[in-house]
Amino acid sequence: MGRLLNIITPLHKKTAREYLPRMNDGKVECMKIARRFDKDFWDGDRRHGYGGYRYDGRWRQAAEGLIKTYNLGQNAKILDVGCGKGFLLYELKKLLPECTIAGFDISQYAIENAKEEIRPCLHVYNASEPYPYGDKEFDLVISITTLHNLHIYELKNALREIERVGRNKYIAVESYNNEQQLFNLQCWALTCEAFYKTQEWIWIYNEFGYTGDYEFIYFD
Repeated sequence: MGRLLNIITPLHKKTAREYLPRMNDGKVECMKIARRFDKDFWDGDRRHGYGGYRYDGRWRQAAEGLIKTYNLGQNAKILDVGCGKGFLLYELKKLLPECTIAGFDISQYAIENAKEEIRPCLHVYNASEPYPYGDKEFDLVISITTLHNLHIYELKNALREIERVGRNKYIAVESYNNEQQLFNLQCWALTCEAFYKTQEWIWIYNEFGYTGDYEFIYFD
């Protein structure tokens, strides 16, 4: 398998979170709303998701990290699985104006409200379905904080498709190493279906034939 990377963890750690109040604030109903992945999830109340997911340039650092890590040039082809509003792809396109980008997300609202400059490159699609791309079509396939929203039987196809269409691959998911991190994750997560320890994720990657790089997000 690939390398354990540290590309989006610095960005993740910039956000302060209060875990127990989240769990005690009608969380079951909030989960039901969040899992629609509509306006309430992206730009509604913080109880239901992001609480306003707007472009602020924060993904530029991650884009720079990906370009450096994978030595991406102007001719690079990049796919984002679970791209949301496409802010990371937008930063990659700004840094590499001649590169080819593509992205998809299960949320129609996110795609419709993506950055206008790259919206034609994005479409609504389910990460667990067969991807409409050829073998090794992309120089890099990324998937950030998306795959943990899938059930185990959906993960199998998603990982195999990412492996199939990408020459290089990078995945980041939520995980935990101890009881406190698990508790915090259970308190905070609204859409997560795959609550797996780090070692379990690595086993899953190996079991389903994923050979790319990876990163884990922890809630400390």
